Amino acid sequence: MKYLIAAFRSRNQVMVFYEILMSYHIKAKIINTPRGATVSCGLSVRFDHSDFVSVKQVLLRRNFDAFAGFYEVFLIGNNQIVKRYI
Repeated sequence: MKYLIAAFRSRNQVMVFYEILMSYHIKAKIINTPRGATVSCGLSVRFDHSDFVSVKQVLLRRNFDAFAGFYEVFLIGNNQIVKRYI
């Protein structure tokens, strides 16, 4: 299984970003940031690969100065692999 996350350095911006995605009917969820993405506030927004273009457009339309990056998370058995995405 794999998915993408948007990591931020601000919990407030995580919440705002999540609410904006919901207003665009983009399926998302707030999760604890995986350990492999150590640049964040501890929370991230999880979403599907198929929504990446829409999520990126939302991000670029707003001023999210605490955005830390997109990460791809792979779950293989009990192992979690996190890689920087684009």
